[in-house]
Formats: sequence, structure tokens, C-alpha cells
Amino acid sequence: MHTVSANGAEIPAIGLGTWTLSGDSCLELVSHAISVGYRHIDTAAMYENEQEVGEGIRQSGIAREDLFVTTKVWWTDIATGDLERSTEASLERLGLDQVDLLLIHWPNPQIPLPDSIRALNAARDRGLTRHIGVSNFPAGLLDEAAHLSEAPLVANQVEYHPYLAQDTVYRACRSTGMSMVSYCPLCRGGALFEETAIRDAAERYGKSAAQIALRWHVQQDGVVAIPRTSRKDRLGENLDVFDFALSDTEMKQISNLSGRHLRVCDYNFSPVWDKA
Repeated sequence: MHTVSANGAEIPAIGLGTWTLSGDSCLELVSHAISVGYRHIDTAAMYENEQEVGEGIRQSGIAREDLFVTTKVWWTDIATGDLERSTEASLERLGLDQVDLLLIHWPNPQIPLPDSIRALNAARDRGLTRHIGVSNFPAGLLDEAAHLSEAPLVANQVEYHPYLAQDTVYRACRSTGMSMVSYCPLCRGGALFEETAIRDAAERYGKSAAQIALRWHVQQDGVVAIPRTSRKDRLGENLDVFDFALSDTEMKQISNLSGRHLRVCDYNFSPVWDKA
């Protein structure tokens, strides 16, 4: 299994994102993903599928220590006390004693960051999680969080794909030894898969457009990708990206697509994003 080393954590470089998955289909997809080789499963309290994710893990039959499980605390629940209670509730739904990575899902300007980071560390100290990190933190806030945290933060999970440059936050992650975990790594397919830089590389290597985009992610130092799919037949495909390498020219051509500055996930509670 290809992993990314980040401040003491070994994070599988491709994981299964479970946002929007629910019910039996979520359970079955998680179990099948593990059976075809996934060892990194990503969920969140807000996804309302932790129970199904946990059952999928149990039905897979894989040893717990062989999996890397991430969950996240919603931005309204990151105050002292609230964060720990949210984590305990997540663990109960998952049926796990601890997760491997606990993230603050989004920053909340109404809750002092020192309080949230202190609570995140408290969850780690209590053994509710092995590692801690954040999600959707722009570079300045990420630096502040890293300096406030007693334990090293191991990840910042952000939207990242060829249509959205994240150079500033990427540099901030790497400067503190963190990984950058890409959600929406395929920008939900569509137009991205029709780009000449993607299509030409796919033809050259005998791979799908999705595989080219995912290879672009994992070929960058310290980057992890967590593609979501609702189709079992795509699971093995998304994982099969480690038997070839893109050239420097191909990497640059794909990176140059970021001129579109397309952000899929932007909400009224989002922070002020870093400029491209």
C-alpha cells in the first residue's frame, strides 16, 4: 500500500471518500472497497453515514489495525466540550474505540481557534484518535493552528483538483510536515475528463481519465486523494494508479488547467480562501 508520511502518520495515498453515500449502498460500497484493496476510509459526522461506514468495515473482515479511518467534527461543534462529545458520538456510530485521524471539518470564526485546537488535542490525549488535523483551513489559519497545537497536525483536507490551484495552502502544509488531502480530486469528472492534457495522457498510458487525474495527485509530494464513487466497478480503477508515472511535462500541462479557478464546494460559512 502506497502511503504518505506526515508528522508520524502513515496515510494511504488513495482513500475512499463517502460524502453523499448512505444506507445499504454505503455499507456495501465500503465493504467492497476494502475487499479490493482500500485501506483508507473517510467519513464525517455531517455525512450522517458513520453507522453504515462502520458496519461496512466490520463486514469486510479486515483487521482494524490494517485500516486508516478518518472522521470529522462539524464546524458548529468545535468548541471545548462539544468537540469531544461529537467525537465520542462518531465513535459510537462507527463502532470503533478510536479513529486514526480526527479533523475539524471547517473553521468557525465564532469559536476561538485556541479553544478548538485545545479540544482537538484533548480528544487525542484521551485516545479517541491516533492523529489530529483540520479541513478547509486557508494557509494563514493553518499556520496559526499548527503553532497552537501541542501534538503535530498531520493533514489539512481541502478541495483540490486540476481546475483549482492550491499552491499557497500546499506550501503551508509541507512547511509544517502536514499532508494535503484532496477532496473532490476529480472535480466530479465531466469537463475535466475531456481536457486534452488528460485525454492524451490517458491514451498514452492506456488508462482512464480518472486514473490520470488521480495519478497527478499522488505524484505530488505529500498529497493524498480521497475520490468518492457510488459505483463498485470504479473502486478498483481509482486505486490502480501506481504502475505508471506522468512525465514532468504532463504534470505541468495538467497543473496548467488550474487557470479555470473552479471551486465546487463554497458555502456561506466558508473561510476567506487563499488567492490562486
